[in-house]
Amino acid sequence: MKVARQFASLQRWMTVFFGVMLTICTVLVQANQAADARTLPTLSVTELPREGQETYQLIRKGGPFPYEKDGTVFGNRERILPRETRGFYREYTVRTPGVKHRGARRIVCGGQIPSNPQTCYYTQDHYASFRVIVNQP
Repeated sequence: MKVARQFASLQRWMTVFFGVMLTICTVLVQANQAADARTLPTLSVTELPREGQETYQLIRKGGPFPYEKDGTVFGNRERILPRETRGFYREYTVRTPGVKHRGARRIVCGGQIPSNPQTCYYTQDHYASFRVIVNQP
């Protein structure tokens, strides 16, 4: 009976220990600071790949978009883009020739009016890095 109580006590302490460790890891992961747009590299609309220019023009026209996920809220979980309220950013697929799925290329735009975004970003590596799109018409 004494051994069973000691084992139960050990189990409780292990549960508490792992709970604390999980909390610490979660805080460390979420402690990433959001980027400052001034530190991100830039590219002009004309430097986008042809498919990116087409997607950008569709964004400015308000669609129609070829992919169901186009225009949906981008959560900025990577925290590479500047921090904004949820719903500020929307993502759009940039078609990748030769692939049958959406590929890794996206344009993410932010602003209150989706067809007149305040700022847009291009990623060719599925949100691992972004470049600010400048010289918007």
